[in-house]
Amino acid sequence: MSHDLFEAAKAAMARAYAPYSKFPVGAALRTEDGRVFTGANIEVASYPEGWCAETTALGHYIMGGGGKIVEIAVIAERMAKCSPCGGCRQRLAEFCRPETKLYLCDNAGVAET
Repeated sequence: MSHDLFEAAKAAMARAYAPYSKFPVGAALRTEDGRVFTGANIEVASYPEGWCAETTALGHYIMGGGGKIVEIAVIAERMAKCSPCGGCRQRLAEFCRPETKLYLCDNAGVAET
C-alpha cells in the first residue's frame, strides 16, 4: 500500500461524525486508474441508520464513475486492525474482486493485510 492511501484514510477518519460511539473510522479506496475515494462513519441517533466509513467511500466511488478497485485502507482511532462489519463486507464483495487488497491500519500504518 502506498503511503498516500493510508494518509487519505486517516484524513477521512478526522472528518467522522461519531458523537454517540466516540469511535471514528476512516476508509480510502483506490481504483486501477489511481483515483482515491474516501469516507468516514456518520452516526445518527437512530441506530443502525448511520453509515460506515467503507459505505461512504463506496458511495463516493460510485458517484465518481466507479472502476476497478485495487486496494482499500480502513483505520479506526481507538482500535488497531478494525475490520469491516458484515454489511460492509457484503458491499465490498459486490464492488471488489478477489485480488483487491484490504489493509487494516492503525495510527502507525498497516497493521494487517
